[in-house]
Amino acid sequence: MDDLRLGLLLNAVSPAVGGVLVRGEKGTAKSTMVRALAGLLPSIATVAGCRFACDPASPDPQCPDGPHSDRGTAERPAFLVELPVGVSEDRVVGSLDLERALAEGVKAYEPGLLAKAHRGVLYIDEVNLLQDHLVDLLLDAAAMGRSYVEREGVSVRHAARFLLVGTMNPEEGELRPQLLDRFGLTVEIAATRDADERAEVVRRRLAYDADPAAFATSWAGEELALAERIGAARELLPTVELSDLALRQITAVCAAFEVDGLRADIVMARTAVALAAWAGRTEVLEEDVRTAARLALPHRRRRNPFDAPGLDQEQLERTLAEHHEPQEPQEPEDSGDGQGPDDDGPGGGPGGGGSPAPSEPDGPAASDSSADSSAEGSAETPAPPQQRPGPGRESSPVASEHPYRTRLFKVDGTGRGAQGRRSAAETDAGHTVRARRPQGRLARLHLSATLRAAAPHQVARGRAGRALVLRRDDLREQVRRGRESNLVLFVVDASGSMAARQRMTAVKGAVLSLLMDAYQRRDKIGMVTFRGSGAELALPPTSSVEVGAARLEQLPTGGRTPLEAGLLRAHEVLRVERLRDPDRRALLVVVTDGRATGARDAVARSHRAAGLLAGQGVAAVVLDCESGPVRLGLARELAAHLNGDAVSLDELRAEGVASLVRETRTTMMRKAA
Repeated sequence: MDDLRLGLLLNAVSPAVGGVLVRGEKGTAKSTMVRALAGLLPSIATVAGCRFACDPASPDPQCPDGPHSDRGTAERPAFLVELPVGVSEDRVVGSLDLERALAEGVKAYEPGLLAKAHRGVLYIDEVNLLQDHLVDLLLDAAAMGRSYVEREGVSVRHAARFLLVGTMNPEEGELRPQLLDRFGLTVEIAATRDADERAEVVRRRLAYDADPAAFATSWAGEELALAERIGAARELLPTVELSDLALRQITAVCAAFEVDGLRADIVMARTAVALAAWAGRTEVLEEDVRTAARLALPHRRRRNPFDAPGLDQEQLERTLAEHHEPQEPQEPEDSGDGQGPDDDGPGGGPGGGGSPAPSEPDGPAASDSSADSSAEGSAETPAPPQQRPGPGRESSPVASEHPYRTRLFKVDGTGRGAQGRRSAAETDAGHTVRARRPQGRLARLHLSATLRAAAPHQVARGRAGRALVLRRDDLREQVRRGRESNLVLFVVDASGSMAARQRMTAVKGAVLSLLMDAYQRRDKIGMVTFRGSGAELALPPTSSVEVGAARLEQLPTGGRTPLEAGLLRAHEVLRVERLRDPDRRALLVVVTDGRATGARDAVARSHRAAGLLAGQGVAAVVLDCESGPVRLGLARELAAHLNGDAVSLDELRAEGVASLVRETRTTMMRKAA
């Protein structure tokens, strides 16, 4: 929790740091910590009567409430605005004031949450569950410092500079890389495992529940002191000097960790300056650079969705040591104690102030070299042939191939599920295709269609003046066409027939590629595996694709092939999920060679189980893993009983399909010529 506290305080001192992303397990008081920040922020001066919190010293010339000449000033606290996960787009950016438009016949703008958060804190709990079209709005505002509203006949621009704070549980899925990079700092938190500390947490919680006012009063003095320290650090901030040496260390660290772009360098510099001001110093020290790297870099080192955020501490220390301030050369002295001139203390520097670069080739680089040598040696020596485990044997897990871009598989028809990037659906975002009478509560008014429906009746209704006379039957809502996310349920054959090492490596690479595709399309995923005597739900449906990748890597193989059990288990999982989320359509991906064992009529029984799924209208794809010169075609028979498609491992790659299309097109053009 110390890192979280420090990250929030640094942003209070310097909002230019760019906010904090808080990652941690459930029940760790993430939201409580963030909400407590609001009471520590200094109050702000605003133009009196301005709904957009314009600064009297430099009012926004494009403010919809402007011009601001000859207005007084008002002092108010900085707002902490919470953006719910299920919020609508018009509440985020604002929209036409329908009440005034319909009652008074005037076009007026009603501000949204981005306007309210200007010069304050925008807090998003469970930010990783935020819908994509809302993420796009946040990215635009965070990048430009302004909100652009072009909707329902309204064209408005206003300032929207806010401190972005988000909390999330990584088990429920990761953030889009673009939004992840917009957070200046990130911290990982977990509940303490110390029994005394846990007891103290419970004790304080019970004290708060017994008398909230008294509990708050007992801590008021410490909160006041903390707020005063934030104010003092803000005043000191402009005087802090970022030396060339410190800046060189910052850029060297970012280069060493190969972070994308230059935003990390800027964030690290701002964080280091804020750390110095928080400590009451006017100069950035190496310890500030070290702490800034620990907070600003972990989430920027990810190269693919399955990489866990983190920072190699040894590499950080080596980089800082390589760019340490050079020491004045000294004459060697024989002290008689066996120490050389550089042995001034622990760490190799005066007073132990630094970590030396390792002189022996036993660090990570040496390990990599020895690993490479080992790999080369093993490549030269032919490996013994792999034996397929028999019905009673189990093979250890094998690594997967590197993931690649796959073909797009969709569910036919038009759904109504959560917004995503896979199948066609009626969604809250997307382009408007038509208008209709409201089905239940009116969510998205189609203004022009409503006016057209009401216009023919105005004389009969005795209209007087500019205001329209509306009836409930006149209201029309928008129908928008976009894309939805689906539940992608993998049914993976882990039996002995799949256990050849090279074959299982390719199969795992294919499933991992499909998992990455599901991550990019914002799907939920689940995984059923079958081998031996039955099937199990290896991964209950979740938004955390990373957990799915981890379960896949640990998947052992061996035993019989109970294909029927795997399909029936999938049927049960989908039945339960339909009850939980009836609008989310499923895509079944069966990864198998089509063989089935365990009973005399095992293949026929598996075909009957496939027919059960087909009867429920489940969209299905069979990933045909059969290989070798002699092929039985059982996977394609299974696909036929599922009313789905069969795709071989070679056909799964998107680049392979594109290459085939290009070759076919070239051949046709040559024939035409």
